[in-house]
Amino acid sequence: MYNFAANVLKMILSLFGRIKVYQKENLPDSGGYVIACTHTGWVDILWLGIATLPTKIHYMAKKELFQSRFLKWLMESLHAFPVDRENPGPSTIKIPRRLLKEGKVVGIFPSGTRTSEEVPLKRGAVTIAANSKVPIIPAAYVGPNNFSDLFKRVKPKLIYGEPIHLPDAESKKEAMELMMTRINEEFINLQERLNKM
Repeated sequence: MYNFAANVLKMILSLFGRIKVYQKENLPDSGGYVIACTHTGWVDILWLGIATLPTKIHYMAKKELFQSRFLKWLMESLHAFPVDRENPGPSTIKIPRRLLKEGKVVGIFPSGTRTSEEVPLKRGAVTIAANSKVPIIPAAYVGPNNFSDLFKRVKPKLIYGEPIHLPDAESKKEAMELMMTRINEEFINLQERLNKM
């Protein structure tokens, strides 16, 4: 279902303009890892999944998307799992840790919301990666964010940064803070590079 849906979406979205993907060689060949991507609209979620093929991404998605029977089936078919963003419980960490242990890829949008403004990164991506002992691959997207942008044929671009590992530090808390800072800086750098391409 995942591959079928991704290829159908690729055909549809490509009608409005093919995506340019940069530095895909930064994606690890094997093992679990977290992809943390900038988030400005619903289109970036689709293009990230398509651009990362044949690797499948297991997305963290807000629980509201699982409330109807059809949407629940669709989201689970696309390897998404629900998260209560207002009251995160143990499953917020448990599910992605299990997936990463199985060598799968977890997709997270650290800003936690769709925005073009700079917002503080939420700690979820770093917490999950640190506890699972896997790297984070930062990714930045520039392009259409909604139907209006698609019809204006705004060209989509996506770039992957180099893997970011938990650094050595005096404490795990300090290491996670350093990792957060590094990811934030990398998002800004990748976004600036894309804007110049």
